[in-house]
Amino acid sequence: MSLLHSTTIGDSEQDLLILHGFLGMSDNWKTHAKKLSKIGYRVHLIDQRNHGRSFWSNDFSYEQMAKDVADYCETFKLKKILLLGHSMGGKTAMNFACNYPSLLKAMIVVDIAPKKYITHHQKILQGLAGLNFDKIKSRNEADSFLSQFVLESEVRMFLLKNLYWKQPGKLGLRINIDVLKNSSDTIGENIKSDTPSLHPCLFVKGQLSDYILDSDSMIIKHYFPNAHQVIIKEAGHWLHAEKPVVFFDIVSQWFAGIT
Repeated sequence: MSLLHSTTIGDSEQDLLILHGFLGMSDNWKTHAKKLSKIGYRVHLIDQRNHGRSFWSNDFSYEQMAKDVADYCETFKLKKILLLGHSMGGKTAMNFACNYPSLLKAMIVVDIAPKKYITHHQKILQGLAGLNFDKIKSRNEADSFLSQFVLESEVRMFLLKNLYWKQPGKLGLRINIDVLKNSSDTIGENIKSDTPSLHPCLFVKGQLSDYILDSDSMIIKHYFPNAHQVIIKEAGHWLHAEKPVVFFDIVSQWFAGIT
């Protein structure tokens, strides 16, 4: 069994696992994790398979990613965890809630619904797959190449956090781009479970994001009958980075009400 890489912050008895989104990594959540650790949580920042410092695998599905989290919990003897997942991480969290209910206490899903999505990552994946590190020798050169595929500088900055020095003078990507470049359909998959999760859960939506629509309330309630929803005004899909103070207040207050 391969084990997910994690960074643990805090020493509380209440474990909170955070799952990043597609093409992200656990480090994206370090600021929030440090703040959460100060108010009573032991925060586990998880790198999902084929991301960050976790293992690479040709097998890539939400069912497998949910099992990875279950294996992590069982290895470290974690029980009744709190779980927070953004985007892809939210889909993993939903699968985990439906399939491993005994390990979960409550969860927060950030700007994603249990439905099937038509994905739009193809151009980004094409650009990342085209990075030739035999020729590209700096972050600036990588950014310049990627700008042909991704116009938004802030998105490129996020993606290029995956760069690292494999050896002196040789860059590489922490993500397994050879697998992820063909994963658009997988990332867009809906939740597949015959058993709803009765755990307390909160869906947090960015007002300017179209990932959760008003019409999604029915499918959310189908899989998560005890779900509540909250909207962060003037925020898009990256609401935890765009409105960090408001986001932190919502997360900390809701979890406090559960625990």
